Amino acid sequence: MTVTPEQATLTELEARLTDLRETAQRTGADLGAAITPLEDQVERLRELVGHQISRWERVQLARAPGRPTALDYVELLATDFTELHGDRAYGDDPALIGGPARWQGSPVMLLLQQKGRDTKGKIKRRFGMSNPEGYRKAMRLMDLAEKCGLPIVCLIDTPGAYPGIAAEERGQGWAIAESIQRMVRLKVPAVCVVIGEGGSGGALAIGVGNRVLIMENAWYSVISPEACASIIWKDAAKAPEAAEALKLTGADLLELGVVEEVIPEPLGGAHLDVAASAAALGEAVSRHLAELGRISAEQLLVQRGERFRALGAFLEG
Repeated sequence: MTVTPEQATLTELEARLTDLRETAQRTGADLGAAITPLEDQVERLRELVGHQISRWERVQLARAPGRPTALDYVELLATDFTELHGDRAYGDDPALIGGPARWQGSPVMLLLQQKGRDTKGKIKRRFGMSNPEGYRKAMRLMDLAEKCGLPIVCLIDTPGAYPGIAAEERGQGWAIAESIQRMVRLKVPAVCVVIGEGGSGGALAIGVGNRVLIMENAWYSVISPEACASIIWKDAAKAPEAAEALKLTGADLLELGVVEEVIPEPLGGAHLDVAASAAALGEAVSRHLAELGRISAEQLLVQRGERFRALGAFLEG
């Protein structure tokens, strides 16, 4: 992605702002007169730069090499994570993993779509594309979370469910439908975050939360831009045009009411400052968990149902 003059200026100003903050903290000097106007200038430039990035460029950032995976965030934000294996019917799926943990100190049940960090890991985990046993494992962990009263945190990062023949033979569509149905009926809070790619039913299967969040350079759609272009124009090269039409970015989804919050990323993408991205993600998830923790089980059911029914609502006349 080409760096614009505004992006270069923003990088320089952010570095200057960081230096001033560190100096103020280190020396105890009152540098508010210099910091405040610089903060305003940085905020204005961030908004301008954000508008300059096309939807297709955000899709590319969601796939950038080195972008933090679900397990990267867990290592930075959670402790005592214990991975639980198997669906108790067929086998284990390394593309969708989960288990109990403490998210910034609070007990939760984690459901993670893990793409893999290197070539070997990506092949093993099928780039985060789950087989039916992955979704059945997710349902098993949802049952366990409800039994133990644990809130659920889902980190979504998948191009879609695995499209293999064996997966279809084992009931891929049925497993996804059952997982969606199970999440709708949860009596514990569920916070879902799209951290990279959120493709089709493969993402929605663990995306039926009371709150749905998305990272700034992630995407969430019924279909990938390439697949959409192949269907509409018979040409995958028209993916940039498809991305524009799909309105799949965080800003689009926030405007449409599909997500509650867009979590900011460092300039250039989460892969350029994993620690800062993790801090923003951790704060947002913890804040929403705290808010949902004050709602009764009955209210959680009603709120979640109303939230998703409203997505298809329209007025005539």
